[in-house]
Amino acid sequence: MTASPPPRPTDTATADLHDLPQQEGTEEAPQAGAHRRSQADRPTRQAIWRGWRRKCPSCGAGALFSGYLKVRNTCAVCREELHHHRADDGPAYLTILIVGHVMAPALLYAFVRWRPEPLVLFTIFAVGCVALSLYLLPRLKGVVVGIQWSRRMHGFA
Repeated sequence: MTASPPPRPTDTATADLHDLPQQEGTEEAPQAGAHRRSQADRPTRQAIWRGWRRKCPSCGAGALFSGYLKVRNTCAVCREELHHHRADDGPAYLTILIVGHVMAPALLYAFVRWRPEPLVLFTIFAVGCVALSLYLLPRLKGVVVGIQWSRRMHGFA
C-alpha cells in the first residue's frame, strides 16, 4: 500500500503559482505534447529540402524568392506568410564556410599536381569561388528560412 503525499500548506506565502492570476502580456507554457505536434506537422527535413530548391517551405510549390535573395511576403500558392524570417547573415557565413572548405583543398591539390602559372591558378579559382558562392547563397538562405518555418521561429505560427 502506498502512502499519499502530505497535504500542502495553505499559507499565503507558499501559494501555488498556478493559483495566482496571470499578469497581462504573459503567455502560459505550452502543453507537453505541443512540441511534438509542432515538429510532426512541419517536418524539418522536408522544409530544408524545399528551401534548398527555393520553394515555399509549407507547400513546396510556390517560389520562395521574388528576386535573387528577396524572400516573398507570402507564398503565391498557399498564402503562407513568409515575412517573419530572420535569415540575416547566416546564409552568407554558411556560404563562406562551404566555399572555403571546398576550394582551399582544391587549390592546394591543383597547385601541387599541375604547377600552373600563378595568374592562371588565381583566375580559375577566383571564378570558381564566385560561381560557387552565387550558386549556394540563395539555396542556403532558403534552407535557413525553411528551418525557421519548421521550428516556428521568429513569428512563424
